[in-house]
Amino acid sequence: HRDSAVAIFRRCPNHPQIDKGRIMKLFKYAVIAVLGLMVATTVAKADSRLKEILDKGVLRVGTTGDWNPMTMKDPATNTYKGYDIDMMTELAKDLGVKVEFVATDWKTLVSGVVSNKYDLTGSASLSMKRAKVAGYSPSYFSLATVPLTLKKNLSKFQDWGDLDKPNVTVAATLGTTQEQQVKRFFPSANKKIIEAPARDFQEVLAGRAHAHITSNVEAGKLVEKYPQMAVVPVKQARARTPIAMLLPQDDQVWINYINHWIALKKERGLFDKLAAKWQIAN
Repeated sequence: HRDSAVAIFRRCPNHPQIDKGRIMKLFKYAVIAVLGLMVATTVAKADSRLKEILDKGVLRVGTTGDWNPMTMKDPATNTYKGYDIDMMTELAKDLGVKVEFVATDWKTLVSGVVSNKYDLTGSASLSMKRAKVAGYSPSYFSLATVPLTLKKNLSKFQDWGDLDKPNVTVAATLGTTQEQQVKRFFPSANKKIIEAPARDFQEVLAGRAHAHITSNVEAGKLVEKYPQMAVVPVKQARARTPIAMLLPQDDQVWINYINHWIALKKERGLFDKLAAKWQIAN
């Protein structure tokens, strides 16, 4: 405080240990630092996606539309439905804006949020590779990985080790966490990496792969939709992984808003209601 500094000088004008010039210089530096922090905070708020969203009245959400039951696109109507879609609709409602779903795929999911193609994404598995360039919200759900095959192949495939053989082909979708997992789980097997909009499970259905791996959530929906498929009865699912929203890494104002929103919605039971509606288990 400047008045305090002046008072010290007046009380002790000739004190040998007081360097008045040095104290005033330090005081000036402190004032400049505080003012700089205030300006930086103001600029951050002005540049935040949160302000842009509120000014434009639109929340842009990147979603793949190919992950049942999280996000599913109807090509005929160009509309989406699923757990993520309900979640983002609720977020837009609380922001007081409209929601716009922006089509993306797994290999470009991260680059889309980094390049400002959308403000955040729907659910994505936590990945340290993704976290190097994008931010994450807190997690609100967890997944585990399981393998799927055709029912007629179950006599050959009973556990993870049965799939890790040179004469077995295991598929995964490019850009997903399963792409990395399939390489790690099956070093001896042939790996077939499929690029969206095609999907890995289609390779199994067509007989071009013996198995593929996916989340336990999607596995249940695939078996329900395609009765000829089955989950390999492994002793234990692998790679338990939290899921969260991807956000721009350098926008702490927007990240803080989403963090608070998720905390509030957890307390009020939103995620439990969505899990019950879409019949998925955490």
